Amino acid sequence: MLTVGRIAAQTGLSPKAVRLYEANGLIEPPERTAAGYRTYTEDAVPVLRFIRQAQALGLSLKEIKDILDLQRRGEQPCGLVTDLLDQHLADIDRRIADLQALRTTLRTARATAGQAADRGENAVVCQIIESVPAGS
Repeated sequence: MLTVGRIAAQTGLSPKAVRLYEANGLIEPPERTAAGYRTYTEDAVPVLRFIRQAQALGLSLKEIKDILDLQRRGEQPCGLVTDLLDQHLADIDRRIADLQALRTTLRTARATAGQAADRGENAVVCQIIESVPAGS
């Protein structure tokens, strides 16, 4: 039997994370000692390592729970995992495109502000922000 501190150390998690995963149903509730301390079996170790790896891939606790629930029902969750990873990749691609557009807007604003300063133009507050077209 493993205490929460011991199982956390074995899996590279914090005791708080282990308790959170228990509270959210990602791992089975452990047995309790007469004093109320949690005691885990070795069976919890690979599940906790899986959770840690899945989080490293950007999966949410809800997504991880859905995967584990499928596996616990005897179903293969790899199709769900593939779909989730595809969704996360699409989200990342959208964020990258948004950041690239923002970078272009910022570079344009900076260049415009520099040109306005070279011409000695005044602004109400700051030429850098005032020169950016609305909606950019």
